[in-house]
Amino acid sequence: MILVDFNQVCISNIMQDIKSNSDIEEDLVRHMILSSLLMYKQKFSQQYGELTICCDSPKSWRKEVFPFYKANRKNYRESSDFDWKKIFLILNKIRNELRESFPYRVIEVEGAEADDIIANFAVNAKQPLLILSSDKDFIQLQTNPNVKQFSIIQKKYLNGVDPTNYLKQHIIKGDRGDGIPNILSDDDTFVSQKRQSKIVTARLNSWINMEPNEFCNDRMYRNYCRNEQLVDLNKTPSDIIDKIVDLYQNYKDNGRSKLFNYFVKHKLKNLMEHIQEF
Repeated sequence: MILVDFNQVCISNIMQDIKSNSDIEEDLVRHMILSSLLMYKQKFSQQYGELTICCDSPKSWRKEVFPFYKANRKNYRESSDFDWKKIFLILNKIRNELRESFPYRVIEVEGAEADDIIANFAVNAKQPLLILSSDKDFIQLQTNPNVKQFSIIQKKYLNGVDPTNYLKQHIIKGDRGDGIPNILSDDDTFVSQKRQSKIVTARLNSWINMEPNEFCNDRMYRNYCRNEQLVDLNKTPSDIIDKIVDLYQNYKDNGRSKLFNYFVKHKLKNLMEHIQEF
């Protein structure tokens, strides 16, 4: 199984190849995304099998348990030179096209992020499984020896890091990109423009080898549990996991019968010669 972190694959393409808003055209973005999926299938399918497209739901369960989760991303996008509303409208349209016309499972579950979908399959993988994403959060899933990760940005496998220690460090340090402060800092640190309390390296290295109750006071332990719930991909709520499994197992396979008409409709002449490879 090849698990595609859909939004990251799409956005990395856009950031790499599109320089201004005037370049954000639906046909161009579609061609870029399909070309990437074809490349990954050609490169990895013999070893890992078919693609499964893993998508973010508009609302994440993490936002419900931690209101500051990814809170600053909206501000970043509003101040960006790119029209992110337009970008996501195009990406959502292409995601729906993949669901309707391509021979891939496109998994999107209300309340779930692609991370939750990927983690569900990776934790239970009995056969070789590849995660296509540059998100280092997935390093923790390599406790399962069947799981590998290929960075779509660095163009290489992400390995060589102890996944258990990586997760522990991630919990302690938090994740600025997702708005999660370290365990010494308040919930609203990033949205209120506070400075994080610094965790010195020597302290972090000693804590990695200890249980949280051995180094945390009450406030630190509360924040450790906060971060663990948000960062540990084994903490996805069971009702969401059940929906992911149900959707995957009962997915209606399109087969390949719709591909030709789709390629003609969207004038994908350059990709038509590879239609049998999708």
